[in-house]
Amino acid sequence: MMSSFQTPIGMRSSTMLETSCGYLLQELQMIWDEVGEDQFDREKVLLELEQECLEVYRKKVDGANVSRARLHQELAEAEAEFTHLLLSLGERSLPGRPEKMTGTLKEQLDSITPALREMRLRKEERVKQFRSVQGQILKISAEIGGQSECDDSSPVVIVNENDLSLNKLEEYQNELQRLHSEKNERLQRAGKYIDTVHKLSATLGMDASTIITKIHPSLDDPFGRSKNISDSVLEKLKCTVESLKEEKQQRLEKLHNLGKALTNLWDLMDSPYGDRRLFSHVIRLLSVSSPEISEPGSLTVYIIEQAEAEVRRLDQLKASKMKELFIKKQKDLEDVCNKSHMEIPSRSEMEKIINLINSGEIDHANLLASMDEQILRAKEEAYSRKTIMEKVEKWMLACDEERWLEEYSMDQSRYSVSRGAHKNLRRAERARIAVNKIPALVELLLEKTKNWEAERSKVFLYDEVPLLAMLEEYNALRQEKEEEKRRLRQEKKKVQTQVIIQPDNFYGPRPSTSSRRLSNASINGGHSNAIALNKRISLGIQQLESNSINSSTQGISILKEGRKSPVQNIALRHNLVSQVRDETASVVSTFSGPISP
Repeated sequence: MMSSFQTPIGMRSSTMLETSCGYLLQELQMIWDEVGEDQFDREKVLLELEQECLEVYRKKVDGANVSRARLHQELAEAEAEFTHLLLSLGERSLPGRPEKMTGTLKEQLDSITPALREMRLRKEERVKQFRSVQGQILKISAEIGGQSECDDSSPVVIVNENDLSLNKLEEYQNELQRLHSEKNERLQRAGKYIDTVHKLSATLGMDASTIITKIHPSLDDPFGRSKNISDSVLEKLKCTVESLKEEKQQRLEKLHNLGKALTNLWDLMDSPYGDRRLFSHVIRLLSVSSPEISEPGSLTVYIIEQAEAEVRRLDQLKASKMKELFIKKQKDLEDVCNKSHMEIPSRSEMEKIINLINSGEIDHANLLASMDEQILRAKEEAYSRKTIMEKVEKWMLACDEERWLEEYSMDQSRYSVSRGAHKNLRRAERARIAVNKIPALVELLLEKTKNWEAERSKVFLYDEVPLLAMLEEYNALRQEKEEEKRRLRQEKKKVQTQVIIQPDNFYGPRPSTSSRRLSNASINGGHSNAIALNKRISLGIQQLESNSINSSTQGISILKEGRKSPVQNIALRHNLVSQVRDETASVVSTFSGPISP
């Protein structure tokens, strides 16, 4: 038995077969001989034994073929898996693996198994890397897309094991890096928006946490979970910041308006410094723009309500003083108009405005602004009238001097030696100089007045009387007076000539049949009539002057009456001239007859 195990397998099997089968066949022959078995039966049994042996061999060979095929399949599968792993991992070969397979199937399988095991380990490691990178990508993408809803659990990752190459891993890593950059950029934007919301809320006196939580709870999460940084959340943050900035601007504009209103009301009513100091923070905001305001609580609703309440209080106080202020400004306007002899606004209109003030149906600020504007316009017009008014005053004074000179010329005792006579003589010289300048002054006034009216397209009024009409009226009256003076001088000259010629007829023939002579009384009476004529002429001239020359007291009223009833004024002048002419004619007729010696 020991020797049989030491022999080769093939030799041992054939030897055993020969010995064991031969021995058994000899033993079977001996049994058949002893029994006397038929030869045919013996052949039959031997044939059956051969068939059974062949069947047993065939089964063993089939089993061996199946085992060989299985080994071939395992080897092929191993090689296919190894090749697939090389392709999926993106590697061309594995160091240590033979390029050509040699030896038995089991030897080939045993040679590829370590390399296959190493490739499987590499695949597992690569899959872990892919799963980690893809998991982070999904998580960041969920945060950016707003799908995380503050859930930090790991997302389900499906790795494509057919492509585990380093290039693919690098693509995922680049994508992850891009997402990290986008996430950081979004977090920075969200952080800036949140900081801006906190600052604006502090300035406006609002609760920043409530505002941010309404946008998304993750933005104000005290547990530090990931923030939702989706486009919609960032857009809501942006809109919230813009809304708060707009609210800040609106409140600042409201405080600007309230500050201006307070300043105007304080100035109008001379409010003390103590009242103004309470709202100094509102006044300081007048010179500050919206971006410059960052102090907490500087634009709260409470401050605006306080300022509004103060404005309402001052408005009520102002309403009680508005009538007084309006009357004061009205007086200022009337003073400006009176100084420049301009037209004063209608008193009925002013009374209507006072009634509106009493009823509270008028805007006080607009009313005072309108009055200030009227006063400004009146001052501007007064300034434009200044040169003309100075000339008018000179003209008025010259007319007064002319009237005085006429009265002085009619005084029969002006040359008598009396106290103060020399002063009157000097004044008369000055008056004559001034009177001689009147025509040139009137012409200059006419020219300047016409230029003024053409420049402003309005009539130049002097105490509601057109100045041009006054000047033209004065020129007409002066011309009539000059003509009347010339006529009177001619009449007086005729009278004096007749008086001088009449003594030559004392001793000559008398043209009349009457033998009566004029007595000395009648002659004296004739001279007295001449004196009376001179007095009447002087009085007529004086009356004519008083109706034509504008003095500071009576002349203006007469010219105004002339403007109101020019027909009556002209008729009055014609009656006066006719009266003077009739009296002159009567006196001349008195001296027309002969005078007796």
